[in-house]
Amino acid sequence: MRQHLLSEGANELSYEIREIVKKAEQIKNLGKEIQWENIGDPIQKNHLIPDWMKQIIADLSMQNDTYSYCPSKGILETRQFLAELTNLRKGTQITPDDICFFNGLGDAIAKVYQYITPTSRIIGPSPAYSTHSSAEAAHASHEPLTYTLDPNNKWYPDLDDLYNKVRYNPNVVGILIINPDNPTGMVYPLETLKRIVAIAKEFNLFLICDEIYINITYNGARAYALSEVIEDVPGIAMKGISKELPWPGARCGWMEYYNRGKDADFNRLCQAIDNAKMIEVCSTKLPQLAIPKILGDSRFKAYREETNRKIGKRSKIISDIFKTVPQLTFNETFGAFYNTIIFREGTLKSNQKIDIQDSKIRALVEAWTAHEMPNDKRFVYYLLGAKGICVVPSSSFCSELQGFRVTLLEENEETLVKTFTAIRDGIVEYLTS
Repeated sequence: MRQHLLSEGANELSYEIREIVKKAEQIKNLGKEIQWENIGDPIQKNHLIPDWMKQIIADLSMQNDTYSYCPSKGILETRQFLAELTNLRKGTQITPDDICFFNGLGDAIAKVYQYITPTSRIIGPSPAYSTHSSAEAAHASHEPLTYTLDPNNKWYPDLDDLYNKVRYNPNVVGILIINPDNPTGMVYPLETLKRIVAIAKEFNLFLICDEIYINITYNGARAYALSEVIEDVPGIAMKGISKELPWPGARCGWMEYYNRGKDADFNRLCQAIDNAKMIEVCSTKLPQLAIPKILGDSRFKAYREETNRKIGKRSKIISDIFKTVPQLTFNETFGAFYNTIIFREGTLKSNQKIDIQDSKIRALVEAWTAHEMPNDKRFVYYLLGAKGICVVPSSSFCSELQGFRVTLLEENEETLVKTFTAIRDGIVEYLTS
């Protein structure tokens, strides 16, 4: 071409959570059944949406106005409803004007990083969720900047690591929190959140908190929202219905701006994000209309509590299966519906295998692993070929740790036990080969 078309930052875009599907589909085409543990879609894992929810959506779909445009920032009545929910938490108070809707949080995440100056950085947790880390790295045309989540301390953040990286890197303008965390399933303790707020205040930063799983906690845990702890620090909370209802296909998320008036630069960023949505006209309307009717229904709280209880039960089943393998670092989860399991240092080697009886599948896996790659990705490929189970390697989450992420979503308990027993047996065979 006359000029280069692709920006340098485009090289940082990666989403292994779906990239692994390409490999799994090749194996599936050779006749092997696949268990999908790579992506957090409750519907694909046999979760049934209650009929009363479906009826609300069906009734809305029969209304003619549902098919029109809505205000660029989102339906006012829905933003009023959501502002009231946030204000009930007794922290920072917001108005409907502090809320803006997007076509899913992926859209919101892209907008935030797009309008931050390229030399400014947002530091986020590692292991990192790919949508955030890729978008931040692409905007900066540089590898992601991260602070450590420690698998030897319940996946809690290493606050000294965070503090020092902020202190000695003046390009850092914001801190990302994912609470509850994806991919680890960790829930940030209250004192940890307060310390992060204090760091942001000391260095004049703003905070971003991805709260898509904020109401998915279990086994006695409670996730504190950013609005409850942020005090007078500027910040953005990212929320949505894809996991909570769940309705991932709705592509409906929103951002809440906190303390816009405390900093002129931060306020200009929020205004730029709002303006970008105005150029697009609006976000998806049907799910916006459904939010107050579903979340405000007296049946929703009981539904969510029971769904969380089932996820918590599955987390304990998985824990019982994996705790018998001494070569693993395993933390029980308390939020979201993922777990990241880490191999102890020095456990994985580049010559290990799991027996694959199908010669065509074995040849495919051997071809994939013939070149240099992280050892955990190599394990993931052998697990896929031998057991037909699709997981995501930890190295794909901007982490030097060697391991893999699974979901806690399988509703059929017999299938759940069978799948995770097969993973455990695959690990044992791989490590002893």
